[in-house]
Amino acid sequence: MALDFVYSQPVKIYFGEGTFAKLGEILDELGLQRCVIACGRHFAPTAQAMMEQDARITAVFGGVEQNPQLSGVIETTRLARETKADAVIGVGGGSSIDTAKFAAAIALGDGEALEYYRGEKPFPAERLTIIAVPTTAGTGSEVTQVSVVSHNTEKRTINNPVFMPKVAIVDPVLSSTVPPRTTMNTGLDAMAHALEGYWSKNHQPISDLMAIEAVRLILANLETAYTDGANMEARANMAYASLLGGLSFALPKTAACHACSYPLSEDYHLPHGEACAFTLDSFVRINADERLELLCRRVGLAGTEELAQKIAELKKLASLRSRLSDLGEVDLDKLAHDCAVHGLMANNPVKMDEAALRAMFEKLA
Repeated sequence: MALDFVYSQPVKIYFGEGTFAKLGEILDELGLQRCVIACGRHFAPTAQAMMEQDARITAVFGGVEQNPQLSGVIETTRLARETKADAVIGVGGGSSIDTAKFAAAIALGDGEALEYYRGEKPFPAERLTIIAVPTTAGTGSEVTQVSVVSHNTEKRTINNPVFMPKVAIVDPVLSSTVPPRTTMNTGLDAMAHALEGYWSKNHQPISDLMAIEAVRLILANLETAYTDGANMEARANMAYASLLGGLSFALPKTAACHACSYPLSEDYHLPHGEACAFTLDSFVRINADERLELLCRRVGLAGTEELAQKIAELKKLASLRSRLSDLGEVDLDKLAHDCAVHGLMANNPVKMDEAALRAMFEKLA
């Protein structure tokens, strides 16, 4: 078999239960003295306590929203500049990590966040160190160079090497208190990452191997993590699966499910993971081919139809929205158009134009 590929992964990954407690040692190793934490409101009290205990934590922005806003990037950047920070630590789901990435990338520049956001100004050559600490098992943002940020009604996915973290700290204990519905949303996001990385037109062998293992682990552990959140074996396996999912799509990039997730999130307010899961079983059937059948056999399934059914069962278990009727009044023409023109749609192995997407959604009426 002839192989021709390039693989690169520059993030140093610390994985294991209790790893987050070693943050101080990691800061020592990196020689960091002034760090800003970006997190959501649930982690904010812990972050404030960390600031009181360690003088190297100089400021906390605890207002990251579920769909991260440019306003949060602006505030984190302000804190980083005022405290002359040398690092930004994102603690939370993809929203917190993406906020930290963006702020660290522009803090040493002289432009405004909106200029970088709209591509009116190139990102500075120098950036602050980025440390990513996921508290959910889903986004994989800790090992990618992507930041997804919204500004008013505009949502942008920016792919740039300046967003690549220096260090990822993946501690499964941090996910142990994640609510069941969020556990399912983020777990299916990880499933989408793995499957889309696998069937992306840009897939390559090393990413494929990680995608297969991620799918196997998610099928074996997501239901348990959802029904019994205190089960640390399931939580650890899902944290590992999420990490592998992030690695598996970091180079190939995602495809049709994520392309469809943007209008589903923006217009119908589905959380990101639920929006990706909305079409995931549909695209398993649409993209079914010999390679996907091979993945199914390697994870212990009979074939692609069983994989699609397993995904549908997980969505049903958590009462996730999976039909157009669950979304209220839907402008099907606009939905199909907005999905079709999204850049990630080009990565899908089966060409999906507006007509094909409309037909797919009609089956989900």
